[in-house]
Amino acid sequence: MTLANLLSVNQIIPDLKARDRWPAILELVERLVSGGLVNPLDKDGILRALELREQTMSTGIGFGIAIPHASSDRVTEVVAAFGRSKQGIEFGSLDNVPVQFIVMFVVPKDQFQIHLRTLAAIAKFLNDRGVRERLSMAESPDEILRIFQAPGR
Repeated sequence: MTLANLLSVNQIIPDLKARDRWPAILELVERLVSGGLVNPLDKDGILRALELREQTMSTGIGFGIAIPHASSDRVTEVVAAFGRSKQGIEFGSLDNVPVQFIVMFVVPKDQFQIHLRTLAAIAKFLNDRGVRERLSMAESPDEILRIFQAPGR
């Protein structure tokens, strides 16, 4: 499984409308619902799982990156969405820098190893300054997806 396999053009929001952490997470979850990856009846349960995780410690990891994530019995496979904020979102990040890139994912409950591998892969991918620069300049969901598919180009 690669990061590109987790995303499609429909799961990418190149200009988040949200200006704060919770509305941004909600916007990403709603994108998964509208794309048919999350059942509308499961939306609240998934939001609760993400909120519980976020209350433990902010998933803003620094360098303008946040990776909200949770495990839930409301999904049967990993689901993810990517959002970019051009103005930045206050996320309670470790370095107090507003977040520009959000990769949110939910894994099925009891799939701890997949959860850790997904989190590590996202963090490693976004740790590359060149990737972040290309993501910030990308003009469309298609272009953003191509960066996820071929990060070295």
